[in-house]
Amino acid sequence: MKQLILFRHAKAVPADQADDDFDRPLADRGREDTPRVAAALVEAGAAPDIVLVSDSRRTRETWELARPSFPTADVRFLRSLYHGAAETLMREAERAGAERVMLVGHNPGLHDLASRLAHRNNALETKLRNKFPTAAAAVFARKNDDSSWKLEAFVTPKDATD
Repeated sequence: MKQLILFRHAKAVPADQADDDFDRPLADRGREDTPRVAAALVEAGAAPDIVLVSDSRRTRETWELARPSFPTADVRFLRSLYHGAAETLMREAERAGAERVMLVGHNPGLHDLASRLAHRNNALETKLRNKFPTAAAAVFARKNDDSSWKLEAFVTPKDATD
C-alpha cells in the first residue's frame, strides 16, 4: 500500500436524536461539509482504488456524498471499522490488497491511527494530532512497504472552501 486516506464521518445528529448510535444519520452540516472535503482531497492527490467504509449509517451517508469525487473506487462496507481501534483499521487497510486505500470511519480509532502515522514534528502533523474533527481527512503516502508514512494533506471542513 502506497497511499492511505483516513476520512472521518461527517457531522451526525446528536445521539439523543437517534434510536441508537449505529443508526445516527448525518446532520445538515455534515451533508454540506462532505462534498467540499472530498473535492479538496482530490485536489490533494487522494485517489483510492478501494474504499473501506464502516457500515454505520453516518459513515455510509458520508461515503455516498463523497463518492462522486472518487467514481472509479471500489467500496466495501465493514462492521469491523465501526469504532475500530487503530490496529484494526490498519489491518483492514493492509488486507484490502490495494495500492491506494481510503478508510471512512470513526474517532477515536481514526485519530489514533493518524497520530501514530504523523510522527514528524511539523506544523501540519501537529495540527492533525491536536484534533481530527468530523469530516476531516488525512492523506498519507510512502514509497514502498518498507518506508515510513508521510502526511501529504490534512483537510478539515474549515479548510475546504467552495
